[in-house]
Amino acid sequence: MEDAARTAPAALAAGLRQMIAVLERERQALAALDADGLFEAARSKETLCDELAALGPQALDRETRGLAETARQLNEVNRRVRNLLAANVAARIEALAGARRPARIAYAPARPAPRS
Repeated sequence: MEDAARTAPAALAAGLRQMIAVLERERQALAALDADGLFEAARSKETLCDELAALGPQALDRETRGLAETARQLNEVNRRVRNLLAANVAARIEALAGARRPARIAYAPARPAPRS
């Protein structure tokens, strides 16, 4: 049982290092607009998430918590880049289609009630 307690953090650390490498490849694929690279990264992330979930959070130690935080931050950056790319494409498609939508008002100051 003691061996399993020692190997779980090591396996978790190895898996998190692999996840970080996949997230870095995903960022490169995003920068290059490489669809095949993005699909491969998505598959790899899914597989690694399944493997890491099997180890469970009880295997976290200081090192693996740091690796998990690094992976979380990289994933967040990649999500933002993906969203920016999607918004850019949407704007270009709207411009090509000539779609004109009225501006949405996000905030309007309160107007005083009319006096009678």
